[in-house]
Amino acid sequence: MVRYDSRGGVTRILLARPEVLNALNTPLAAALADAVERATRDPNVTVVVVRGEGSSFSSGMDRKALSAGQIGEPFFRHWIRALNGLEDMPKPVLAAIQGYCIGGGLQLALACDFRLATHDAVLGLGATRHGLIPDGAVLRLARVVGIGRAKELALLNDQISAEEARAIGLVNWVVPPGEFEAALDRVVEKCFQAAPTALRHTKRLLHESFHVNPRSVIAEVLKAQNECLASWELEEANRAWDERREARFFAGQSGQTGGGEKP
Repeated sequence: MVRYDSRGGVTRILLARPEVLNALNTPLAAALADAVERATRDPNVTVVVVRGEGSSFSSGMDRKALSAGQIGEPFFRHWIRALNGLEDMPKPVLAAIQGYCIGGGLQLALACDFRLATHDAVLGLGATRHGLIPDGAVLRLARVVGIGRAKELALLNDQISAEEARAIGLVNWVVPPGEFEAALDRVVEKCFQAAPTALRHTKRLLHESFHVNPRSVIAEVLKAQNECLASWELEEANRAWDERREARFFAGQSGQTGGGEKP
């Protein structure tokens, strides 16, 4: 249901039901949650890439399983565990989107930090059409695209192109299918250029900024900044600046992926 591959600091979590466009069922949701927790615990994992096997990222809920009564609370508990785990992970997470990214597929992509899509990708929800709440998106989508666009996608179930998604901020980058793998490598390489302590705190504080008054957490921000100031990573960044080179925050970092051009 889910393949897990970890090499050179990059973990790839692959939805592996290509015969049904990676449609979601309970075993897949459970395996996905377990894979996310495994990547979170592993100190050798620097970047996580989530993608689908075959032609599509995910076509969403397995309608046959839903119609057969095989989707219930266990599915949703595993599903929410997986999405919360991706969102909370103290490491950058990239959704690599090809083909259909519909329903739960889009919910999954929204739990990731970045979204790279091919020109021919199709994105949308659809849960309310099938009598359900888009549980993985309803609490995240408006933060990304605004309440008006979120209502279009969640209530009217519009499907949009990758270019339209890019225009409203739903995806970060759009590339031709033939350039997808190279673009993916470039984004991964950018993740290696961020100091892990600073990245972890910055990601966490960005998420918390939606829930608190910024002035109420100044002490927390300063505490995190002091941890960065005391880290070996700042020392390395300063040495790299003095020596006019790129900082190296990870063992074996050089040459792991492609170059540093924009996707």
